[in-house]
Amino acid sequence: MHIGLFFGSFNPVHIGHMALANYMASFTELDQVWFVVSPHNPLKEKVSLLDQNQRLHMVNAAIGNTPKMKSSNIEFNLSQPSYTVNTLAHLTEKYPAHTFSLIIGEDNLASFTKWKNFEHILKHHQLFVYPRPNCEKSELLDHPNVVMTEAPLMEISSTFIRNALKLKKDVSFFVPLAVWQYIDEMNFYRK
Repeated sequence: MHIGLFFGSFNPVHIGHMALANYMASFTELDQVWFVVSPHNPLKEKVSLLDQNQRLHMVNAAIGNTPKMKSSNIEFNLSQPSYTVNTLAHLTEKYPAHTFSLIIGEDNLASFTKWKNFEHILKHHQLFVYPRPNCEKSELLDHPNVVMTEAPLMEISSTFIRNALKLKKDVSFFVPLAVWQYIDEMNFYRK
């Protein structure tokens, strides 16, 4: 099975994430998309980050019974900070029958050469890249393992949702219904 790994904090998961995952599962050669919930991105402030299990719960609520999507907490038990190359090695060992590729934004492709062991990742895994607005073009676009997709541009972000909630704005249509109900019930992001 060919799995596309969609890494993120998903703080919270929103309709942009879901639309991209759906696109990758439906319009590419990927058989499934796994949302890999990152415990803590070293580039993000931990203060604004909900507990990893709450974010995983929201991803599971968003996915529901969708057969081509799955969540993964694989990084919860790996050493921190979690590097993609280590997660890929762990998944490849745990699921030897699967092929793993990465789903990344064009903005991440532009800085991909700064990732730990990026050459190894590129040699052994495909990158399915979705367009991002106002991105510098990457030197890796012509690499045989880089697949540029025509996924729709998504300009919604988790930061936008968190900031809107702090301002007591209605963002119920920006997240899947089950996620909105959980955020509302738990009173997340409002302080």
